[in-house]
Amino acid sequence: MKKFYYLAFCAIVSLTLTACFGGPSNNTPAYSLSDLQGLWQENNTEHFVRFTTEQSDEADYLYGREWHEDEDVIEQDLIDSREELGHPGNGWFKYKFVTSNGELTEIHLLDNGGAEIPKIYYVTKLADGQLEYYEKDHQGIKFYYTKIVSLAN
Repeated sequence: MKKFYYLAFCAIVSLTLTACFGGPSNNTPAYSLSDLQGLWQENNTEHFVRFTTEQSDEADYLYGREWHEDEDVIEQDLIDSREELGHPGNGWFKYKFVTSNGELTEIHLLDNGGAEIPKIYYVTKLADGQLEYYEKDHQGIKFYYTKIVSLAN
């Protein structure tokens, strides 16, 4: 009978502590799409990424652009190329951001034949003008960005 009282006491204490302090929590923070949208610069390099508010041709996806100014490419080149081609091409991507778990899917678009290359990333930080994420299939490949402009387009 002592063993029963001891187990009951432990269960009550356990339930009380769980109620007071909460149980196991999901440490995955919720993010905001508006925090992602804007112009980002990777690690003080000449690599830039812009997440826009422009709806893509695919439901639930928006357009983004990325370019390397050290390769003599600027954002206006991508915009001009889209006008010439009649559709987004090299340097453009479609993206979907799942704010509840930080999953960022990018589908990179290519001029030749309309090929699309999907990549999945997980955001680990999106706050205070900092963006950090890693590739789903290569967790060791991490990206670090600083927000330059909050305007999305």
